[in-house]
Amino acid sequence: MLGRVALNTSKTSSSLLSSIGASVKGDVNDLIGDVARKFNIHDFYSAHLLDYCEGYYIPSAVANATVEPHKYVTQCSNRTALFHFDPSSVIQKELKSGITLDDLHWPSAIKNAVRTVEIASKVMFVLYCIGVAATGLALLGAFLGVLSGGRLAALINNMLAFLAFMALGIASAIASAIMSKVVDEVNKHGTDVGVTAAKGKTFLGLTWTATVLMFVTAIAWIYEFVAHRRQQTSYVYEGKKGRY
Repeated sequence: MLGRVALNTSKTSSSLLSSIGASVKGDVNDLIGDVARKFNIHDFYSAHLLDYCEGYYIPSAVANATVEPHKYVTQCSNRTALFHFDPSSVIQKELKSGITLDDLHWPSAIKNAVRTVEIASKVMFVLYCIGVAATGLALLGAFLGVLSGGRLAALINNMLAFLAFMALGIASAIASAIMSKVVDEVNKHGTDVGVTAAKGKTFLGLTWTATVLMFVTAIAWIYEFVAHRRQQTSYVYEGKKGRY
């Protein structure tokens, strides 16, 4: 998970009711408790590399002394290449007819922050594709290299590992920058409307771990290449020495 956008129902409901209070019938106190569901807004939206998921906190979004809310995912979008998560667009589409983000006093700074990182997120996706492909080839090359040995196998595997390291490293750096940018802007400007965001720490841990592993792999193949060269040089020297 790249990150999560969550809505504080009580604060969001205040913005809605202040704008459309005359059109809402029924018990206001009950509406405050589940206004997100009444207006088709979910409690949280989790952004991933290829899609996003949405859902509710059950039994409620607010913790109390006896119950701890947990996430219940209701659905996920179709997986799409070059996917870019735009929370403003998603929430606007889910709002009932006649209600807009302006009614919720949705901050324009959030929209701007998401648009700013759109190109970067697509570049990140391409780099991850290159990194994953290079990693797969490096694993296959490592297996063949162990069987065949030799400097050529070590050199090819080093190039594949280094390519994977560079692609994953740059993609991880972009992912970290995107998360920091969007999360900071959402938390800075979304508090008044009950919107918060959090980084996907598990995703960051996995992507940086993969990057470090490919770096170690590249170093290991460099050592293997140098070791084979020294071994061949030693054989040549001993052969020449034996002639005299």
